[in-house]
Amino acid sequence: MLHIYCPHCGEYREEEEFHPRGQAHIARPASPDACSDEEWGTFLYFRKNPRGMHNELWVHSAGCRKFFNLTRDTQTYEIKRVYTLNEQPEAGEQG
Repeated sequence: MLHIYCPHCGEYREEEEFHPRGQAHIARPASPDACSDEEWGTFLYFRKNPRGMHNELWVHSAGCRKFFNLTRDTQTYEIKRVYTLNEQPEAGEQG
């Protein structure tokens, strides 16, 4: 079981209180009305699924209900860093 630190609540909680929401730092299309169906499909459904370091979006669903990002090693499940949405991943955390 993972113990995840919530940057908003300021404490570690059990994994069951959180839900992953996929890849972090996805850029929304600048002009959604001008996107083709293929471009929208790519934006909505195609995500990276790397082996190793990966930046993920999570929500503290059974707590403060706020979103945050974390950097996690997908092979070992080790959480390297937890950070708020207005922060960017550090060098070497790009995944």
